[in-house]
Amino acid sequence: MSLEIKTSNLEPIRHTYANIARRFGDKPATRYQEATYDAQGTANSHYRPLWNPDKTLNDENYTIIQMEDWYDLKDPRQFYYGAYVQNRARLQDTAEGSYKFFEKRDLVENLGEDVIDAVTFGLLPLRHVEQTANLNYMYGAAYGYGTAITQACLYAGMDRLGMAQYLSRIGLLIDGNSSDSLTQAKNYWMDDEAWQGIRALCEHTLIIKDWFELFIAQSLVMDTFIHVVHYQHLDEWLVENNGRDVAMLTEFMQDCFKDITGWSNSTIKIVVAESDDNKQNCQRWLDKWQEKVVTAYRPLIEKMFSEEQVLIALDDIQTQLAKRCKTVGLSVQTAA
Repeated sequence: MSLEIKTSNLEPIRHTYANIARRFGDKPATRYQEATYDAQGTANSHYRPLWNPDKTLNDENYTIIQMEDWYDLKDPRQFYYGAYVQNRARLQDTAEGSYKFFEKRDLVENLGEDVIDAVTFGLLPLRHVEQTANLNYMYGAAYGYGTAITQACLYAGMDRLGMAQYLSRIGLLIDGNSSDSLTQAKNYWMDDEAWQGIRALCEHTLIIKDWFELFIAQSLVMDTFIHVVHYQHLDEWLVENNGRDVAMLTEFMQDCFKDITGWSNSTIKIVVAESDDNKQNCQRWLDKWQEKVVTAYRPLIEKMFSEEQVLIALDDIQTQLAKRCKTVGLSVQTAA
């Protein structure tokens, strides 16, 4: 007696969801596509927001920017929730290893008073700026249109919250968990003249109504200044003054900034290329916020660095901002 086993192939009736098939055809979709495209509700809202009754819950008119399809603002990283969490978990594992190494080897003992003072004044108050960045990106998540941009803004907002928390941990590492450095940093933030322009700038961003203007202000202008001043030039100063061990504590911020920059560049570039009106509005916002951020940051840069370093830092900011703007199809003002 013989036993013959036969196999048969069953062809699925559908390979993906109908909304995905309408966009990409009836073929297996990526997880990013299934988690992103047309996920936002567009109809049958039962009520209008009580705080803004002239708008619907998901309304394209929270910005003057117009897109034929808001899902064109796809994330080049292909981040949906699962992919984002896995990626950031790897970064966090690396960061936690660095913090444990710094604490285990008691590397704070290698830092001179001048280095600790520089970190306390030039780096720790930045946690308040990062909290503002968190709120600004979360505003885009709340009032943006289309899951492609809103979920990416949400992830960026959580990145900035993580940066603020790591900055707080740096303070605890250098003061033996007494929180004295954080108290001093908050005093600088509240009272020191050099920080008041940035503090006022942060408060100003919190009242901007157009979420894409806020996106330009935060992701293109403010983030460029933050990265160049605090994570490049301050980092170089620390290396030159026997504070190189601090660099391992800011690696998470460096990696996140690189990641956010690539995504925000892609988003702005697509918006600018959509129409002349979009480009003109984005250019107007860029000019406005470049002037504001330069004015706010100059006193801090002048207090943090020597006269020669101030000129180098301002020139570097102008160069890197100009490079980013060229990438997205905009142009910077010539004077920094």
